[in-house]
Amino acid sequence: MTPELRSERLHLSPYVAADQEDFVALFQDEAVGRWFGDGMQSAAEDRALFGRIFTLIYAEERFPVWAVRHEGRYIGHAEVKPSPERWLDGHEIVYGLHRSSWGRGLGTELARLLTSYGHDTLGLDEVHATVDSENATSITLLKRLGYTQGREVPEENGRVTLLLTSRRPHDDEAAG
Repeated sequence: MTPELRSERLHLSPYVAADQEDFVALFQDEAVGRWFGDGMQSAAEDRALFGRIFTLIYAEERFPVWAVRHEGRYIGHAEVKPSPERWLDGHEIVYGLHRSSWGRGLGTELARLLTSYGHDTLGLDEVHATVDSENATSITLLKRLGYTQGREVPEENGRVTLLLTSRRPHDDEAAG
């Protein structure tokens, strides 16, 4: 269910048990972890989340979840999953990179790889990303890749989530 993917500099592969501490460290870094799901959680909750990748996601073949590596080192997390949001019917990309990897184009490379996987491998006409309206870096990156902004969803905590969508060009559009 989770195939290995490669781009010019990145290798995405299923997690292995030895990735747990790197995963927890990524999610515990506030600069990264605050953008995932409902935001920062305890290290114990992140360890439990890591365990569910194996006991639920992989075991039940729900959707692909990857460890992201650059030059053999763990640098991030990625998913293409059915959206859990009740207001969004479709699949969304989820990704985060360790801050030591920022500013080198790796985020753009990763988002492009995930978007291509959604369109080309899964055959999705639309690939979505839900992004906190204050996460300007991700919004800019996704728009640069051709994502367009749709809905603005107010959250219970007062924040706003933006829906961004990549639409696969149809053959007649690509030719025109």
